[in-house]
Amino acid sequence: MRRSALVSVFALALALALGLTACSPSPAPDASPTPGDGPLVAFYGDSYTLGTGASDEANRWSTVISAARGWREFNPSVNGLGFVNQRTSFGEDDLPALIIAEHPDIVFITMGLNDNFSYDLRADLIRETIVDDLTRLRDELPDARFVVVEPFWYTDDRPDSVEIISGWVEDAAATIGADWIPGASRWLDGHYAESEDSWMAADGVHPSDEGYAEMAERMDAALKELDPPL
Repeated sequence: MRRSALVSVFALALALALGLTACSPSPAPDASPTPGDGPLVAFYGDSYTLGTGASDEANRWSTVISAARGWREFNPSVNGLGFVNQRTSFGEDDLPALIIAEHPDIVFITMGLNDNFSYDLRADLIRETIVDDLTRLRDELPDARFVVVEPFWYTDDRPDSVEIISGWVEDAAATIGADWIPGASRWLDGHYAESEDSWMAADGVHPSDEGYAEMAERMDAALKELDPPL
């Protein structure tokens, strides 16, 4: 990779890390399940699942697909969260513990983007924690259906760690018998912050309403292709 591209990657990584850390709460997030009679669906994710950058929570992809299916959404996702990043944002608990306590029928795991910024120093820990988190969730929620999504990405520059971490997540998903949704790291390709047809919010890091709408459309199509479909 050229030096200019490396500078761009690290500058954006720093902006992302600083922006998300500033937004990250210290107590457990307030994310009570939405009311209703449908299946309870939990989302284990970072800012791209929390919906940071959307004009309203209703426009984030998780809420769009949940509303369309009559699901009760439990979404305690957190800015900056990774398998090893920001794990102290929940006091004595962590996000998997919050999900386990709700006993959901379906669990989405959309993690890994932020771990790219820790990869050089903590690659082994990232890989171990991916396995530990997914195994723990499966052991504690044996009747739940798991949907594991390839980690999202946000720039044309793609460090090697993007594919490596995605591979680790895919392997762990297979180990617990989860559904796997590939290709999500490419869902915003061609529409990043510097493109003429950008789907990114003003911060240049997170999707806009248009970006989340596109993500919801792609997620909806992918869920319909699962066996059995969702």
